[in-house]
Amino acid sequence: MKHDAIPPFEDLKFPRPTRESLAGDYATINALLDQGDHTGALDAFDDVRRRFDSWAALVHLQFSRNTADEAVVAERDHADTLSPVATEHEVALKRRLLAERSKLEAVVGPYIAQLWDADITTFDPRIVKDLEEEARLSAEYTALLASAKIPFDGGELNLSGLAPYQQSLDREVRHAAEKARWAFFEKHGPKLDDLFDRLVKLRTGMAKTLGFSTYTPLGYRRMRRTDYGPAEVASFRDRIALRVTPLVQSLLSHRALEMGWGKAMAWDEALIDPAGNPAPAGDYDLLIRRGQDMFDALDPEGEMGRFFAQMVGENYLDLKNRESKAGGGFCTSFPTIGMPYIFANFNGTHGDIGVFTHEMGHAFQNWKSRDLSPMDALWPTMEAAEIHSMGLEFLTWPQIDRLVEDGGGDRYRRMHLIDSLSFLPYGACVDHFQHEVYARPDMTPQERHATWQRLERRYMPWRDWGDLSYPANGCRWQAQMHVYRSPFYYIDYTLALTCAMQLWLRSRADAPGTMAIYKELCAAGGSKPFTALLKDAGLVSPFQDGVLAEVVLEAEHVLFG
Repeated sequence: MKHDAIPPFEDLKFPRPTRESLAGDYATINALLDQGDHTGALDAFDDVRRRFDSWAALVHLQFSRNTADEAVVAERDHADTLSPVATEHEVALKRRLLAERSKLEAVVGPYIAQLWDADITTFDPRIVKDLEEEARLSAEYTALLASAKIPFDGGELNLSGLAPYQQSLDREVRHAAEKARWAFFEKHGPKLDDLFDRLVKLRTGMAKTLGFSTYTPLGYRRMRRTDYGPAEVASFRDRIALRVTPLVQSLLSHRALEMGWGKAMAWDEALIDPAGNPAPAGDYDLLIRRGQDMFDALDPEGEMGRFFAQMVGENYLDLKNRESKAGGGFCTSFPTIGMPYIFANFNGTHGDIGVFTHEMGHAFQNWKSRDLSPMDALWPTMEAAEIHSMGLEFLTWPQIDRLVEDGGGDRYRRMHLIDSLSFLPYGACVDHFQHEVYARPDMTPQERHATWQRLERRYMPWRDWGDLSYPANGCRWQAQMHVYRSPFYYIDYTLALTCAMQLWLRSRADAPGTMAIYKELCAAGGSKPFTALLKDAGLVSPFQDGVLAEVVLEAEHVLFG
């Protein structure tokens, strides 16, 4: 599918669908099938889905940009109500198309048919109201965190605004910032427990309605995982605990000794560089200008630079932190126009550089694969998608000095490597927690907190919360958005990071060649499953024994010499 000129973001509009318009669209598609026009029906189906997803993406993006705008909230509610209706039409049509599998695979290929096999098991009209409620509760969590107004340093900050203080060279300031952060979560603790309890029971009920014994197999199918399951993931988590946890514990011990802390406390972990975490080179405008220079230099063919210039020129970026804006960062896209959009919350820390390069990786991949068809191929499954984002974090290393304060390039690269390694045990802990929660959906909030405490001790045995009683009592997981909004979407980061670090190893010997491989991987989009995409790129599956040990060994060599 080819796309026309990209309109400025502020001019972006998509037709607002209704129950009636969706019914009419799908009636037309079914009529084409009745007439024997299989290819025409598939083309029309793809067009309907692209239009609906573009509209829904814009609605949810505008909510994230201002969670307090009542008109935006009302439109988001309409989208959340309409989404199950669209899914019901979609699933019914997929069932009909799968009934003539040979004709379907001749057009879309066997992998897309596999994805649809998973999709048709994740929906039934009986769970429509449950899906609406799930979306409403997830949005309530987002809005609650976005509403944070935390008194600190003579002002009022949201959660993103606290980040610079959490990385301060002054240990007392770091401690005070963490204390203020967790005071917000403790204040809303009963609400957060209630929201999650309702989500867990809701999802479990949907799974049982659909014929599953627990939510876990449904969750994996909703993530469209076709080439691995919980057993492979559990084995991978074990290898993280065995190979990575001891290294991170050693790194923290060295840091505590170097800083004279005696022992690293939880509020010390964010300060990775003894001289202070290197800051961005300047304000937003400077980062954008230097970002353009960086992407121009990284890609000799000029694609990445041209794409970034288009994003900036047409305003497909929202990177500044502000009141009532949802936290975090993400990349969304509008498949009818073939253009992605990056959302983030810059706060003046090194995290601005990390989220910038990370989300740019997602955006570039989506742009490279924008002409693939059907739309199922525009994005890969999430563990593959995160290779593009985390991979670009590492591939920008040779040019990252442009974005970092003067003289901070080497410090940033070392900090980024340590931060990446430190993330692996946390990511495994988040995933393990979710598996245990959905295996025992009737846990009380207290039992869930105890479960997190136990798993935290396994994956992050160094963590000492000191007098911060709320996270010390097992409530740390409440700050992790994915646990509420995207169940089982977290191990993806650790799987992808293992692959991204393989790209890093290659780039140290052949940066241009590795960039070429990276671009080919981006262009492949979601045309194949995770492990097949890895094979094409010459990467080793994270599920293969030994691959994690290899990247950790190289990281140790770089960090310790």
